[in-house]
Amino acid sequence: MIANVIVICIWSPNLDTDAPNWINFSFAAGLWLYSTFDNVDGRQARRTGTSSPLGELFDHGCDAVNCTYVALLQAAALGLGHSPSAAILLFVTIAGFYLSTVEEYYTGILYLGYVNGPTEGIIVTCLAFIWSGIYGVASWHVLVSEVSWLAWTTSVLPSGTTFADVFVWGMVGFFLVTHLPVCIYSIGQVSKEKGLNRKTVFENVFVPLIATGVFIYSWLSSSSSIVFTEKHFIVFALFTGLLFGEMASDIILAHLTRSEYPRFLSIYLPLFLASLLVNLQSFFQIKLVDEYLLLVLLCCVKFYTYLVRAVRVINAFCDFLGIRCLVIPTSKQSDRTIVPKTSAEQEAESLLVAQEEGSSQQQQYNTF
Repeated sequence: MIANVIVICIWSPNLDTDAPNWINFSFAAGLWLYSTFDNVDGRQARRTGTSSPLGELFDHGCDAVNCTYVALLQAAALGLGHSPSAAILLFVTIAGFYLSTVEEYYTGILYLGYVNGPTEGIIVTCLAFIWSGIYGVASWHVLVSEVSWLAWTTSVLPSGTTFADVFVWGMVGFFLVTHLPVCIYSIGQVSKEKGLNRKTVFENVFVPLIATGVFIYSWLSSSSSIVFTEKHFIVFALFTGLLFGEMASDIILAHLTRSEYPRFLSIYLPLFLASLLVNLQSFFQIKLVDEYLLLVLLCCVKFYTYLVRAVRVINAFCDFLGIRCLVIPTSKQSDRTIVPKTSAEQEAESLLVAQEEGSSQQQQYNTF
């Protein structure tokens, strides 16, 4: 997926041009392979005896960051350009994953409904990539009303609606109808069963999401913003994607360690300050800061802090569980003697079982 984003930066940096057909096919192959590996990694870990809560944290952390990559690939394949439509796709994608992670925090289970993003959403997206590879990006910008057997849609759809618009708003509807209500219902039910204050729970869940959405909107919609006009949306998407990736990682970390729901203030504070600076420039008609340099600086700093924090958390998990990261221990046939498990191993195993079965153990695992 990272390679495909690099391909975009080289062959389709404007996100609105017809790139070589093989690029769109590589998008489909990359996303499908990522989805496949994402589904089999747990089974592989159990087969090799390396299952651990660290694996779940790895899985969700990679998925959280990957949401941004998927949105950028979609924008390039549909020829959306550096536009509000691309921003809508980005926000819907990362918001959906954020809510799924929150749902797992409260319910103990990552529930995927009959219609969901990791299956149907990926299939639809891969088909869109293949379509772009065959017919080109321009095919998405044909007016729906120009297709004879779809002429009846003129009474339903706004004038000038293209197939790219249908895809984008279809994804929004997909999120609002099949995903958001299920997450709200599940979180509400579990909160009721556990005797939690549902008002407080929903405030914890939606205030950070709504606040982040407002900050993103206020930045991009500012008359002085150059994110769209000077085509810097890719950098903006990578920055906001890292923010949401850190938010999702914090939630799953709190879930694994039985900690309180995170507050995220330090995460979306940079987004708020940047949005404020951009809008102050518009209000006072003065240039306070170079927006592009600010955006690049924020992206680099967030990438560095995200990486440092990830290494620290991984090392802490490895020390606590007595394992090595990304290493499968080897054992000789003659060495396979039954050895009593240490208390740390027993605790790690019980924690893993709790995550896989979604049980609500009373034992605490606050290690960070």
